[in-house]
Amino acid sequence: MRLRLLQLAIPLALVAAFCGVSARDAASAAKSRDVVAETAALQTQVAQIAHQIQNSTDYIAINNLEDAYGYYVDKTKWDEVTDLFTDDGSVEIGLRGVYKGKERVRAYMHHLGDLKYGTLFNHSQLQPVVHIDPDGLHAYGRFRAYMQVGTLDRRSQWGDAVYENQYEKQNGIWKIKKLHAYFIYYVNYYKGWDQGGDPPPPPLKDLPPDEPTTFDYKLYPDVYVPPFHYKNPVTGR
Repeated sequence: MRLRLLQLAIPLALVAAFCGVSARDAASAAKSRDVVAETAALQTQVAQIAHQIQNSTDYIAINNLEDAYGYYVDKTKWDEVTDLFTDDGSVEIGLRGVYKGKERVRAYMHHLGDLKYGTLFNHSQLQPVVHIDPDGLHAYGRFRAYMQVGTLDRRSQWGDAVYENQYEKQNGIWKIKKLHAYFIYYVNYYKGWDQGGDPPPPPLKDLPPDEPTTFDYKLYPDVYVPPFHYKNPVTGR
């Protein structure tokens, strides 16, 4: 700092000699300009740190939101599940089509039935990849659901799905804007995946969707890669 001031003061003193300005005044002006520049740089750094802190806070909140969804689904807490959505939110699970609006989401969820003796409905939420828009109000997340479902003495299945979801912050609270679960496989517990896969859950005949399935695809043993909301973090492609 002192060296920089000295380097500035020498030419300014020479200018002052010709312009009638004292060397002290010239050095003071240089120091003021330097302080202003450093203050601006510090303000930029503080803003960047604040943005990083907010992004980290939002990342945790979205992960907690998605995990809460999974725990509520496990126990068929359908009203609690629905409360996680925006009023104009939508849900698309597997190949059953799109249900739009909070009350349609609620109707779909309740249609899945209740947890009772002899039923299992676990949906673990794993592998989060979350990106938050620069506006801090919209975000995207990719998760994996690992499922154990079945009914005592009737059926038992392993299942896997990939979520590509959208989120929106409203009044400081993150909510699910769009939930889209792509089924990867369903397999019989006793047969295992080396014996092929089970068909996906069929469409709900008595509760038709508002829109058809976004993408038509086949489950394991066929291969389908759900589209990614993000670019490769290394190559940018």
